[in-house]
Amino acid sequence: MRYNEYPPSALLKDYVQCYFTCETDATVTTEDSVYASGFVEIMFNLGDGPQKLTNGTQASQPRAQLWGQTIQPFTFTSSGKHAMLGVRFYPHTAAYFFDESVDTFNDHVVDYVDVAGREGRELFAQLLEATPLNIKVELLEKFLLARLQRFEHRFAKLKLMNAIVDELNNDDFFRNINTVSARYGMTPRYLQKLFLSYSGISPHLFSKITRFQKSLQLITKNELPLTTVAHQCGYYDQSHFIKDFKNFTGLAPSHFRADSSSELAVSLAG
Repeated sequence: MRYNEYPPSALLKDYVQCYFTCETDATVTTEDSVYASGFVEIMFNLGDGPQKLTNGTQASQPRAQLWGQTIQPFTFTSSGKHAMLGVRFYPHTAAYFFDESVDTFNDHVVDYVDVAGREGRELFAQLLEATPLNIKVELLEKFLLARLQRFEHRFAKLKLMNAIVDELNNDDFFRNINTVSARYGMTPRYLQKLFLSYSGISPHLFSKITRFQKSLQLITKNELPLTTVAHQCGYYDQSHFIKDFKNFTGLAPSHFRADSSSELAVSLAG
C-alpha cells in the first residue's frame, strides 16, 4: 500500500493539515484497526469498484466517507482496490466546513454525500473523471474554499484556538486551567465549551488522545521499555498509562502489535 501526503494551498493551510492518497495496484483484502487520532477526515474512494468494509455485523462503506473523531477503537475488514484521496483537518478546524455540530460525527463513518448534498455528489463525480492528482486536489480545494466561505462566520476564534491547542501540549495545562482561561479572558467552563464546539471533543479528551498517540509511536518503534514510554508521554505512573492505552486500543501496551493498523505500518515503512 502506497501512502503519500501533500500540503494545502496558502488559502487553506490554517485549516487543512494535509491531503493524502492511499493506493494499491490490485484488489486486496485487509484486516485493520482504527484508533483515536484527534483528527476529522474526508476520504474519497476513487478506485474501480466499491470498497467493502465490515465492522462486527455492519457491512457497508460509502464511496465518499466522512470519518468523525474516533474515540472508541474499532476493527474492520476492507476489500477492494484502494485509490483513496483524503483531506485531514486540524483537530480544531473541521467545524469550519460543516453546518452540523462536528461532535455529531464522533465514532462514525458516514456518507459524506448525505452531509454535503448535491455539491458533494458533484465533487465526487468530478474527482472520478479527473486524471492528474493536481487537478483532483484543485477540485477539492475549490470545494473546501466554498464551504469555508459559507460557514466560517460561525467560528471567529481560529487564532485563539491555535493558542489553546498549543497550551494543551503542556503537561500542567489542567492543573493551571484557571490561569490559562484567565489569560484569554474567559472562564474554564467557557474554554471547555469553546474547544468542544470547534473540535467535537473536550480538551481533557484531546489531551489524553495526544498523549496516547505519542505513546503509540514510541511503542511502534519498540526501542524503549514501557516505564520509559509512560514517563516520556507525561503519565503519572505506568498504571495510568496502561489504563488509557487499553481504553484507546482494547489491549495492554505489552500485547499491542503495530501491524494491527495500516497507518502505523506505513509510518514504520517511512
